[in-house]
Amino acid sequence: MRKRSHPHIYSAVRYELRSTTVWRTRLVVLSFAALAGFAVVGLAWLAELALAWFFAMQQRWGWFALGWTPLCTGLIVWATRRWAVGAAGSGIPQVMAAQEVDDEQGRSLFVSLRLSVAKVLLTAWGLLAGLSLGREGPSVQVAAGIMHAARRWLPRRSRITAQHLLVAGGAAGIAAAFNTPLGGIMFALEELGRHSDSKHHALSMAAIVLAGLIGVSVYGNASYFGVIHVQHWRWDAVAPALVVTLVAGVLGGIFSRLLVVSLAAGAPLGRVLQWRAAHPVAFAALCGLAVAVIGVVTQGATFGSGYAYTKAALDGAGQSHWLYVPLKFVSTWLTAWSGVPGGIFAPSLAIGGAVGHDVAHYWAVYGVYVDAPTLIALGMVGFLAAATQAPLTAFIIVMEMVDGHALVLSLMACAMVASGISRLISAPLYPSLADAQLLRWTPSKP
Repeated sequence: MRKRSHPHIYSAVRYELRSTTVWRTRLVVLSFAALAGFAVVGLAWLAELALAWFFAMQQRWGWFALGWTPLCTGLIVWATRRWAVGAAGSGIPQVMAAQEVDDEQGRSLFVSLRLSVAKVLLTAWGLLAGLSLGREGPSVQVAAGIMHAARRWLPRRSRITAQHLLVAGGAAGIAAAFNTPLGGIMFALEELGRHSDSKHHALSMAAIVLAGLIGVSVYGNASYFGVIHVQHWRWDAVAPALVVTLVAGVLGGIFSRLLVVSLAAGAPLGRVLQWRAAHPVAFAALCGLAVAVIGVVTQGATFGSGYAYTKAALDGAGQSHWLYVPLKFVSTWLTAWSGVPGGIFAPSLAIGGAVGHDVAHYWAVYGVYVDAPTLIALGMVGFLAAATQAPLTAFIIVMEMVDGHALVLSLMACAMVASGISRLISAPLYPSLADAQLLRWTPSKP
């Protein structure tokens, strides 16, 4: 075993204080991390404004979405394909694909300042259309594009690579979007940092935390859905919790497989995908029309990210209807399949929360009381972990929403089991979509 020597304190302190390269590197990385945090906060503000406008119009004119949503969906896909092809979809696969590319021009296909601006505008437009999407995946690409732009400002002798910046930026996007710095760090380690070395992790973590603090400073020290108040764990909750875990795991695995098949592989849907490739705008408009019909039938419940429905359920004001889960599931899949920029994190949390809410409702029908917020939290973590196959990230994000530590071990177990079930059903979602993204890149010849 190699013996490690202690650093010479005077030399180490002198190097830290006098090295302009070290301090310039830190200043650049942290400055761009702050910019990334503000950009994600701006995206959140614009998304909320757009969704509020849509619901106001929908409430005023009940059939408004049947014309507006398909029109906007088609126009969004047309604009994306015309000016910002790399902005389509979630954004997380693009950041993962960019890490595999070894040249600047190739990485610009997936992350850049131009794509970050386009992603913000197009994601907000998607919510303005009432589509079932989230802003968290787009936040990853937006922040990664801003952080990647820091390369031109780094000192020549800096050891910070493009991969370090992409990992820090993508994770900073999650941290700022959910107001969960720990969730961002875990996302960096679990999803984005699989192929990067461990050097300079301290600076990357500082950038992630800083971006998360930007979100906290603007929105306050509150998580995405606020605080979930749960009761102390009781043994009579084991059976319904197990049902929630199994249902969320199976549904999340099916959802992941549908996305992979329709967006990446596509063998079982060959003819449909051929028509989609030949007529992308018309296909998007049809998807938008289907989303609009579902939304009108459900009186607006399936429109948007699902935040309002989940928040109402957590507050005890929501009305449980078993059709919400399958219809929100289909709306989110169709939205993603249409090709518009948008993520699945928030809709996944909404679907999983509804699973927990439904199980609590049906248990109560038979005279057995179960704490609904507990099952909602388990459903949220279970479906998100199954859909993304990132159980630790899902666990941290939902854990930071829960008041107290009574549910921590249960959330962790639920995330692990649901993710394990999903792996029996579907290939990993984001790596599969990242491979599809890489088909747009032609490696430069040596």
